[in-house]
Amino acid sequence: MTELILHHYAGSPFSQKMRLILGYKGLAWQSVTVPVICPKPDVLALTGGYRRTPFLQIAGDIYCDTALMCELIEARQATPSLFPPQSAGAERLLAQWADKSLFLAAVSYTLQPAGAAAIFAGAPPEFMAAFAADRAAMTAGNVRPSSLDAAAELQSYGAWLEAMLSDGRPFLLGTAATLADFAVAQSVWFVRLAPPVAGILAPLQRLKAWFERMAAFGHGQRSKSDSLAAIEVARKLGPQEPVSVQAGLGFEPGDKVLVSASDYARDPVCGELVGLSQGRISVRRVDERAGLVHVHFPRIGYALRKT
Repeated sequence: MTELILHHYAGSPFSQKMRLILGYKGLAWQSVTVPVICPKPDVLALTGGYRRTPFLQIAGDIYCDTALMCELIEARQATPSLFPPQSAGAERLLAQWADKSLFLAAVSYTLQPAGAAAIFAGAPPEFMAAFAADRAAMTAGNVRPSSLDAAAELQSYGAWLEAMLSDGRPFLLGTAATLADFAVAQSVWFVRLAPPVAGILAPLQRLKAWFERMAAFGHGQRSKSDSLAAIEVARKLGPQEPVSVQAGLGFEPGDKVLVSASDYARDPVCGELVGLSQGRISVRRVDERAGLVHVHFPRIGYALRKT
């Protein structure tokens, strides 16, 4: 089976979501550490413009957004399932809330001065300035809640999650972990990275026990690699997954298109449309270093436009 290559960095919440899922599934994977801020030339050689972290690579197929990565991993390793039938779609809805609303509240609250000082302890002032500028560019046009507003949201969200666990269930939707648990876990993990502000979670004892169960899944079987090796894998193997453009969705195979996130980090990826369904967009592009690659996105959360 072609190897999974996760491009990530240690302090990325969405990367932690995927690391825990790989642990839950008991999968082996190659670890490539990417820069925290731009420039990211090796990332762009593979994605063509997508700059969010993480992304997943299999040969010359590049999968963007953790929502799509989870679908892919589930297809490769069905058990234990992220989408058990008894959840009946509730795990997807809860995960979408956690990836958007809970994540924004957690990051906005945690990165207040005391929290940021803990997370970036030892970082030089010039890095902190560059990080702030980089994230400002990513979120241009967005309104981030103040730390006080984010604290109020987190307290309410925490109470809701605590209530879900009040009947003694081990996981949010029952006896087994689902996609929803991993989407929530990333934000709890991020708040806990900053002890000076993590006390906001202290009253939530059921949530604390739940998080310890989640952390126990570990990160699977990780092997270290690097971006140059990953680019060479893409160049040698090329795309492997069959793709096609479904009729009736407003686009034709071969259309020149732009794909961009609809919320933040809207850097567009340009290429030739080779795959489209209700759930996925696939774009063909050629890079002078990575060769022919297909870059895949979930349909939800991404704008698709003809150029």
